[in-house]
This record gives sequence, C-alpha cells and structure tokens, in this order.
Amino acid sequence: MNNIKLQTKFLSSSLFLSIFALLGVGLVQVYSSSYIFAIESYGDGLYFFKRQAIFTVIGILALVFAVQIPFEKIRKYGWAVWIAAAILVFATFIPGLGVRVGGALRWIQLPMGFRFEPSELLKIAFSFFIASIVCKNQNTLRNVKWGWIGLMLIVPILVLLKQPDFGSFAIILAVGVALLFTFGLSVKYFIGFGLAAIPMFYFLVWNVAYRKARVMAFLDPWSDPAKKGFQVIQSMLSIHSGGLTGEGLGQSQGKLFFLPEAHTDFTMAILGEEMGFLGICAVLLLFGFVVFRGFRIAIKTEDLFKKTLALGLTITFALSVFINMGVVMGLLPTKGLTMPFLSYGGSSLVIICLMFGILLNIEASENYR
Repeated sequence: MNNIKLQTKFLSSSLFLSIFALLGVGLVQVYSSSYIFAIESYGDGLYFFKRQAIFTVIGILALVFAVQIPFEKIRKYGWAVWIAAAILVFATFIPGLGVRVGGALRWIQLPMGFRFEPSELLKIAFSFFIASIVCKNQNTLRNVKWGWIGLMLIVPILVLLKQPDFGSFAIILAVGVALLFTFGLSVKYFIGFGLAAIPMFYFLVWNVAYRKARVMAFLDPWSDPAKKGFQVIQSMLSIHSGGLTGEGLGQSQGKLFFLPEAHTDFTMAILGEEMGFLGICAVLLLFGFVVFRGFRIAIKTEDLFKKTLALGLTITFALSVFINMGVVMGLLPTKGLTMPFLSYGGSSLVIICLMFGILLNIEASENYR
C-alpha cells in the first residue's frame, strides 16, 4: 500500500499540475501558430497539432515511467544516460541515419517521418553525469579512472560544435559553471573561466561568419531589416501588436508568413500577439513556478546526488526558457532553441517530460511537499 501511495503521490503535486497545464497551453499554442503554415505546406491545418498531440502522449508516458523508476537505479546507473546520449549524438554523423536540416546535422531519422534530436537528451544527461561524478563512490562509475571520465565528459560536448549546435553547447557549459559555483568552487577559478571565455568567444562566435552575423543583427537589427535582422524585427512587431490583452486567439498576423519559425523558435511572439502582455506574463509566471518548485526540491533534499541532479535539471530548464524568451524579445542574439512545452517538436517535449518525471521522482521519494 505504501508503495502504491509513493507511485501515485506525484499526481497531487503542484509541480505535476503545473506541467500538465503547460502541456495543455502548448497544444493550443501549436494549433494556433501552425495552422496556416500547415495548410500551405501539407494541405492539412492540423498536421502539426496532431503530431504534437502524439508527442504529448508519449511525453506523459515518459514522465510516468521516470517517476516509477526506483531511485537507487538512477543513482547507480544514471551516468550511463550520458554515454547513451553521447552515442546518439555521434550517430548523427552516420550516413543514412543522420539528417541535415538547415545546414546542421543534429537529427536521427526515425520511422514514419519522425526525427529525434539527441542533443536534447544530452542536455539533461549532463546533470546525471555531474551528479554521478559528485557522488562517484555511490555508483558504478567508481571503478573508472578520472582520465576516462574527463574524455567521456569533454568529447561529446565538443561534438556538439561539429554538428553544429552551439545553443546546446552553451547551455551545458552554463549548467556546469552554475553547479561548480553552487558547490563552492573558488572564485579564482571563475576568474580563470571568465578570461578563457574571451578567446573562446572569438574562435567560436566572432570567427564564425554566421554567428558573427547573428551578434551584429542583435546589436542593430535595423541595419539589415530584410535579412539578418528580419526575424527579431518581426518578433518584436508581433509582441508590440498584441498590446496589453492581445488580438485574440488565432488572430495573429505574424504567423501569416511574416515571422519565420512561428510554431517553433518564435512561438512566444505569436502568443504575445494573440494573448498580449498579460498572456505572456501568465505563461512566464507558470514557468517561474515550475522553476521555483525545482529549486525547492533541490534545496529540501539532503541527499547530495538528488540535490545535484535536481539543481542541474532545473537550471537546464530555466536557461532554455530564459534564452528563448530573450531571443524573442531581441534581448539575446538569435539562436535556434525552442521554448519548452510551447514550441512544436517531439524531441524537446518528450525529453522535458522525462526530466520532470525525474524531479517528481525525487519529490515523491522525500518526506516533504
């Protein structure tokens, strides 16, 4: 009986209810932002909505599955998730298996026309690996030498740059720095990281033509409004058009092929146009509550492995929301990162649900609410 209570405890969690609400908002948002594009591209206005509905069901199943996993298995073998994700990232370079879209080789082709983006799994797997390193003596990683651990950590991250997927690379790097800061790494090391970031910025951003162009468009999008600055200008126009209360659900003009990636990277601009400033605030408050609950789980648990894992997963989610919203509002350079729950995309949605299943697992296994 106690085991059944533990397994179903998450259903009454405010974190679970918030996630369920975001899944609902996401379905509505995908329907509204993609309908016109789906008609023109596939002759079916519900094309993206139906696929997102399938992803949502799979995501819920993934969440429930993650909640039911005995946590000792996660503690013992959690680092293997990183290895599995790394293998899948390498698999994108296998001819016939990897799929190149928009110049990036980030996807693996699946049956029935579906694709999987392994870097989404790698982002959350990073927290598993770091937690396993922090508590090395508690899992099967204890028999692995530190040199091999370093290679297992660094090589997959560098492969992201080869795809290229600079957004995932940046998030993993930021999560690593945040965790090191949280666990008391000396300030002198952070000064060293800051100094190292200068040449890194030059070689990885300023020395790469398309990334430099994005930075320049971010600094002054109106210098090239028809090309480099087009997306961010259209995004800000859509948000501005929504005003306080919005034009109404389904009434966005930006999604009428003015705003590229309206149902993926820039879906929040469509939400702002249709639901207004108040709509954006409501969604961001919901995101904020989810992040708050994630941090609360990390703070309340006394188990170091659980604390590290919960903190890493929560920071990963928070950064994804922050970066996407920053891009949409013109506060950050354009980067192809989706908004969790709200953007169309199966890989992101299923992996995010899996991530929160782990957080709910930690919450349910502790004696607090």
